[in-house]
Amino acid sequence: MLQEIMPFVSKHPILSLAWIALLVAVIVITFNSRFSKVKEVSRGEATRLINKEDAVVVDTRSRDDFHKGHLANAINLTASEIKSGNLGDLEKHKAQPIIVACANGTASREPAENLNKSGFDNVVMLKEGIAGWNGENLPLVRGK
Repeated sequence: MLQEIMPFVSKHPILSLAWIALLVAVIVITFNSRFSKVKEVSRGEATRLINKEDAVVVDTRSRDDFHKGHLANAINLTASEIKSGNLGDLEKHKAQPIIVACANGTASREPAENLNKSGFDNVVMLKEGIAGWNGENLPLVRGK
């Protein structure tokens, strides 16, 4: 098998480089998520945090997407607002758990880590974001 790899690499250098780049990306993403202070929670765990521990939901989607449907009492802050430290009403909730939700669970890590760096100790990400929440027919608030 090893003798077949070198001819393949020499005949398909771009494909081989793309494969190596993807492998490195997967390793880096896996490493970052394993050793991050910010963990991912399921919809059930998020519901428990909201109901039992008075967690605050931070929705990082655009204003338009937020108005189309968001979790009850969610605060809409974009990733750029969080990065710049423009946290508004969220500042008064530093002692509470914070659940960061994005559209599908892929863009919430950086805002969640930025909140953690800003002094929020208990920050988690909603697995599969609002799409996963909506996919299980869990309630969303429209407007506001």
